[in-house]
Amino acid sequence: MRNPAIYAISFYVVALGVLGSGLLVVTLRNVVRAALALIATFFMVSWLYLMMNADLLWVAQLLIYAGAIPVLIVFAIMFTRRSMSDASNADTGNRTWAALIAMAVLGLLLAVLLPARWHLAPWPGLAGTTVTLGKALVQTYVVPFEVVSVLLLIGLIGAVVLARQDDSR
Repeated sequence: MRNPAIYAISFYVVALGVLGSGLLVVTLRNVVRAALALIATFFMVSWLYLMMNADLLWVAQLLIYAGAIPVLIVFAIMFTRRSMSDASNADTGNRTWAALIAMAVLGLLLAVLLPARWHLAPWPGLAGTTVTLGKALVQTYVVPFEVVSVLLLIGLIGAVVLARQDDSR
């Protein structure tokens, strides 16, 4: 078993990295740099999952969010770059309202998260979450899992139908 003090320090350093890169995502004015900060945020979140022995979440976060989603965002930036003009200004003057709403959401999150009891899994003590999550999905929560999958399928079919109706106009 590793030194818990070193583990805790490294956990908090990575967590501060997540917060810092997340702050860069919303404050950078250059869209490409904000996308790179988003990639860094997703990568560090996956590192946090790895440190908490959530191996399934770690792999999903790394492959999907730190890999595929940023590529999609960069392609969207590349394809829409011509439609943006340098003279356009995205600032709408709603910064005060946005700051107030953000502070209210932060207050709500702190009110919920601070009283909770948090414990970190020892590094690399406990078994991973893949087996536990798999058993929960196919034994305990099989009906809600199937209901959610059917709802997602219905939403996908609805999106295709709506997209086809827009093409026919």
